Amino acid sequence: MSDNVIATNRQAHHEYKILESLEAGIELKGTEVKSLRGGKASLKDSFGRVEGQEIYLYNMHIPPYEFGNIANVDSLRPRKLLLHRKQIKRFIGELTVKGRTLLPLKLYFKNGIVKVDVGLAQGKKLYDKRAAIKQRESDRELRRALKDRK
Repeated sequence: MSDNVIATNRQAHHEYKILESLEAGIELKGTEVKSLRGGKASLKDSFGRVEGQEIYLYNMHIPPYEFGNIANVDSLRPRKLLLHRKQIKRFIGELTVKGRTLLPLKLYFKNGIVKVDVGLAQGKKLYDKRAAIKQRESDRELRRALKDRK
């Protein structure tokens, strides 16, 4: 079982508190998979939105395949997430709570199939971000002190 990471959303953990995450398939068209095999994708500014009884990812950038032709599709088009009906209904219920959003955290290949790790997230307040930075700095200093002691 080999996981080959294509892209990660590094800002997601800084800007949001991730409440839970879930692996989902993603509907791709044309030459998008070939472009992803080249390791080119961006999850920056992307988010999930419920439309009807389906969930779509918006603003996920997959550049056109450079050796492609007319089969290339729009690089920022909405892409449908492939989830079970129960999972979709649960996410719909969770997203109705104010301040919660759906974010892609990681895009990767799993056994040759493209998967996306989506997370239910709640936005952090400014003081939460400051506290997280302070905690990270103190942990770094502690590790440095322990390393110097050895």
